Order: sequence, then C-alpha cells, then structure tokens
Amino acid sequence: MAAVARSPQDSTTVAAEPSSGMAPVAVLALGVFAVGTGEFVLAGLLPMLVDAFRISVADAGQIVTVFALTCAVSGPVLTALTTAWTRRTVLLTATLIYLLGSAGSAMAGTYGQLMAAQVIAAAGVGLYIPNASATAASLVPPRLQGRAIALVVTGFTAAVAFGAPVGTALGGMIDWRATLWFASLLAAVGLAGVALAVPRDVAVPDAGGFRDRLRPLGDRRVLALLATTLVAFTAVFIPYTYISAIYAPATGGSSVALASLMLVGGVAGAVGNLSAGYFTDRWGGSRVVAAALVLLTAGMLLVPFSTTSMGAAVPVIAFYAAASFAITTPQQHRIISLRPAATPVLLSLNQSVLYLAIAASGVVGAGGIQSVGPRYVSLIAAAAALVALAFSAAARRMALAPERTAAPAADATP
Repeated sequence: MAAVARSPQDSTTVAAEPSSGMAPVAVLALGVFAVGTGEFVLAGLLPMLVDAFRISVADAGQIVTVFALTCAVSGPVLTALTTAWTRRTVLLTATLIYLLGSAGSAMAGTYGQLMAAQVIAAAGVGLYIPNASATAASLVPPRLQGRAIALVVTGFTAAVAFGAPVGTALGGMIDWRATLWFASLLAAVGLAGVALAVPRDVAVPDAGGFRDRLRPLGDRRVLALLATTLVAFTAVFIPYTYISAIYAPATGGSSVALASLMLVGGVAGAVGNLSAGYFTDRWGGSRVVAAALVLLTAGMLLVPFSTTSMGAAVPVIAFYAAASFAITTPQQHRIISLRPAATPVLLSLNQSVLYLAIAASGVVGAGGIQSVGPRYVSLIAAAAALVALAFSAAARRMALAPERTAAPAADATP
C-alpha cells in the first residue's frame, strides 16, 4: 500500500529486529476487527431495528447506506486534515471517535438518534482503516510490509467471518443494544492497545492535497477500474445488506440461524480471498476478476431458489460469498499495477469507491425489495455483476492499448 517513512534511527532499529514491529501490527488488526464488526453487524441487526423503531426493512437498510457514505467521505477528508499528526495520534483519535459513536448508538432512543450516532462512528472508521494499513507498513522493514498489511486486512476478514455473526447472535439472545455495547467494548480494547503498543514517532509521507489525490482520475484506465469496483461491490453488498429479509423464510426470524448463515458466508469468503490471491499471481488480476464476476452472477441467479430452507441457503451463500471475496485482491492488484508510484492515492480512491458501493447497495436493494420483493432482489445484483464484467473488460482493453491520457508512469497490464 503506502510508501512509508520513519526516522533513520527508527529504521535501523526495525531492520535489526525485523519481528519487533509485528506486535503493534497485531494490535492494529484488532482495531480493524473492532470497527469492522461494528460496521458489518448492521446487516444482521436490521430485523431488530425494524421491530424496535417500527420502520420498514428498506428504511432500516438506509443506516448501512449512511454509514458507508460517511466512510467514503470522511476517509480522504479526515486523512488530509491530519497529515501533520503522528499516526499514533490519528489512530487514537479515530478509535475514540468510533467508540463515542458506537456507545451513542447503543443509547439511542429514536431511529434519528441512532442514525446520527452511526455517522459519528463511521467517521472514525473512515479515518482508522487507511491509516492502520499505512502505519502497519511503517512499523516493519520493506520485506515484511506485505505481511504486515495482510495481517491488518485479516482483521477485516475476521470481522465479516466471526465478529458480525457473533454480534448478530448476541443481539438475538439479548437485544440490538447489547450488540452495539459489544462493539464498543471491542473498540475500547483496541484504543488501549493502540495507546500501549503503537510507537509515538511513527509517520508516513504526505500524499499531497486534494488535487494531488484526485489527479489519477484523469486517467481513463483508472476510471474504468474504479467503475468496476463501484458496480461489482454494489452487486456484492445487495444480498449482504438485506440477507435477513432475503432469507427470512429459511431462518424463521431466528437471529442465531441468521448468524450461522453470515458465518458460512464469512468463512467461504475468506477461502475465496485466499484463492484469488494465489490465482492472481498465476493468471493476472483481470482474468481472476472476470471469473469471480461470472461466478457471482451465477450465485445471484441461484439465490431465489435457496430462500426457503437452510439446507439450500448454506451452499448457495457459500458459493456466492466465495466469489464476492475473490474480487477484492485481484482488483487492488490491477489498480496498483497501473501506477505503482501512486499506490497510496489509488488505493485510497478505490477504498472510497468501495464504500460508495456499499452505500449504493442499500439504496438499490431497498428499491429492489419494494419493486420485486426480497426473494428476487438478487436478480438486480446479477445484472449489476454483468455490468461490472463489461467495465472490467473495458479496463483490460484500455490497459493493453496506448493510453494518451495516462501520465508517464510504470504501466503494467492489470
């Protein structure tokens, strides 16, 4: 991800003790797990929010949209505003913001109050995630940076695979407030970990102002890949956001049954992600993304036939979740290969677009449920996956052809 810097003295220390930086990296991963759990558990809480605030499923789903939009905006904005701060200060501030928002959500008396508190929590998430990855890379020598970033990303995968299902089950056994207090407790542990384990002098280079961060958007190849990310992950998150409504006939309204389906999806997704990394090294990012989108389309077409029984739901969810998670790594690989020197900026843009996709999934999914019902809303996701496949193919063609709009840089076929 980010090119990183520490003082010469610090660099010498890290080089002499190459494993010394992995303990604080693990703490950063714990923080990602904490904020990621609070984000992804929202999908599992929708039925409880519907009952608690007497709103529709579509209205409840908008909390996911607002959370994601806030992350998309707050990430680049707050990161730009805090470039002069040490990364430890940024991470502490981000975790504290999230903790306040999460605790405020648990105490909300109305849906409006819950939404406002979630905006605060999302601002913390948007600031924490990119800075955790950049900080992780700065804590270790270059040869260990890939492993450090992978460890941080593992926190996100664990949030989907384990944190969100556990939080959903906890909400079903007690109530939705208990889940948000659980997320707040995780954040408090992460806050203490950052305070104790992350060195005070960790710094990363300034990526420039807003104009510098947006300059890659002048490259049509970048735009095509970002369009692929936007539409592909809109397709991915439509069934995830509304999984409780789609599979209500199979779960019978049981939060524990819903949590088990989310667990299946998380574990399958982790397998899909690891497999995608292996095949990306062998076949290249564009081929793996294309294959994943084809499989995702097939999975979305199977969903309507799997909504009435757990026996049918489990294999279908495992299938499309594996395809969904198989998109992330090769897509990032394609983006990085366009301009290696601009990796931090490109990944920041891709992360913002990913959050926009999550936000779009809430809106598109709500409209789909109202028009075709929850059972068939996955067909809209299937159509979106095909559109993403077209964008991906266009991006590949642009990469193979001379690009007059691309700035001179080390170009590679993504």
